[in-house]
Amino acid sequence: MALSDADVQKQIKHMMAFIEQEANEKAEEIDAKAEEEFNIEKGRLVQTQRLKIMEYYEKKEKQIEQQKKIQMSNLMNQARLKVLKARDDMISELLNEARQRLANVAKDPSRYPALLDGLVLQGFFQLLEPRVTIRCRKQDLALVQASVQKNIPAYKAVAKNNLEVRVDQENFLSPEICGGIEIYNGDGKIKVSNTLESRLDLMAQQMMPEIRVALFGANQNRKFLD
Repeated sequence: MALSDADVQKQIKHMMAFIEQEANEKAEEIDAKAEEEFNIEKGRLVQTQRLKIMEYYEKKEKQIEQQKKIQMSNLMNQARLKVLKARDDMISELLNEARQRLANVAKDPSRYPALLDGLVLQGFFQLLEPRVTIRCRKQDLALVQASVQKNIPAYKAVAKNNLEVRVDQENFLSPEICGGIEIYNGDGKIKVSNTLESRLDLMAQQMMPEIRVALFGANQNRKFLD
């Protein structure tokens, strides 16, 4: 039995509807899968970027921490240098005050002649030469000459050697120094400085550890004391 045109059209429409439905379902399936893949890729990208951001800020945090350590170390070094400078300044002031007081020693007739005796005799023994020359301040000339005459016998008695002493009356030590003498061997190539200033400097050098302990206390970081 032949189909009428209406039946044909109806079947065609039914087939088209079926095809369209399948197409729509397929399109929805494709859309769903595409959205799923999109969400997965988006999540992967977000995670990747999140890790990159975390790594970036961790790196920045480490850099900042390192910079803070360096800055703290620099500040501590600067503070340590300031403390050391302040201590050195205090010691310098102390030594300057001691030098100023030396002038009073040379003005004391009850102390200065005995001190000169010790400096002269010590100079003799430091050189142990048969001929020496002594230089002094012009105002100390008479005192030094008297000290030489007094100490030559004392030196000879101990050293068992003769000694010829010349007190230089042409080249005097500066009147600006506090006192004391310089003593030279026969050819003038060896000098012993026994001025009050040189003796103070030598004593300060030898006693510097004790001076630092007295002023600032013992160094807690020092392991050896000798």
